[in-house]
Amino acid sequence: MKILVTGAAGFIGSKLAYELKRRGDDVVGVDNYNDYYDVRLKEARVREFGLAVRQMDIADKAAVDELFAAEKFDAVVNLAAQAGVRYSILNPYAYAQSNLIGFLNVLEACRSFGVGHLVFASSSSVYGMNAKVPYSEGDKADNPVSLYGATKKSNELMAHAYCKLYGISMTGLRYFTVYGPWGRPDMAPMLFASAISKGEPIKVFNHGDMIRDFTYIDDIVEGTVRCVDHVPEPDENGLRYRVYNIGCSHPVKLMDFIGELEQALGKKAVMEFLPMQPGDVYQTNADTSRLEAEVGYKPQVLLHDGIARFVEWYKSDKNPLK
Repeated sequence: MKILVTGAAGFIGSKLAYELKRRGDDVVGVDNYNDYYDVRLKEARVREFGLAVRQMDIADKAAVDELFAAEKFDAVVNLAAQAGVRYSILNPYAYAQSNLIGFLNVLEACRSFGVGHLVFASSSSVYGMNAKVPYSEGDKADNPVSLYGATKKSNELMAHAYCKLYGISMTGLRYFTVYGPWGRPDMAPMLFASAISKGEPIKVFNHGDMIRDFTYIDDIVEGTVRCVDHVPEPDENGLRYRVYNIGCSHPVKLMDFIGELEQALGKKAVMEFLPMQPGDVYQTNADTSRLEAEVGYKPQVLLHDGIARFVEWYKSDKNPLK
């Protein structure tokens, strides 16, 4: 297949593009290389995985249309987005530009240039204030606590409309806390590993009383590849549209996560306990039974092993931010 991966210099996108290319797909990668975090990490991922990633912003409609017209994609995986929950409070317009305008441009290009299947990144953040756990796809997802979560829910609704109007097959993936080698430096594993290694305090929000469904990058990518290959069957309305949770289904207490990092790094953390931050939620926990039943997804990497692999990479010369 000829597949476009947007956000291909990102954490998930780079590994996904590598795996698709490795199995023989014709992969085109694009990324805007923005400076939300250190661009050296994006450039190092591209080098490590032997990718050719074009610099392009999906918010640029003319550039998106030109790319789709020239390449004639069979499938698209849209991972390009402004990420981060707390940053959406500081810079909301970045989220509207990338996650709404950019996604609309991708949808329009899929419609105009005959793309058969669009897989797109949603997020566990859509569940917002939902107190029922584990989260399942049929639960309410209309009370977000961050603009980031609101844009991701908007993506699901926009995709549903385009599926209904134009018959494009759509698969949305609600990613749960992804970690592993080459991860984003604004996320807890990198922030904590850096601070612990330097003997600096780590910020522990809600006084450590938080739970996250940490999911290793290889499991996330394997599940995403399965979804690229699996065009949804028509639902009760005749629409080829699915939204799936993609997580580990083994939620971990934040303090236990920190303990695993301490063990792997061989150093104790200095902790600064703080209240819950705006936009955060107490717990994430994925019910992945639908993804398991329909595409055969089954995460394999336990937290202890995943943290060990992450720390090995973090300490290595491959990490440009060490």
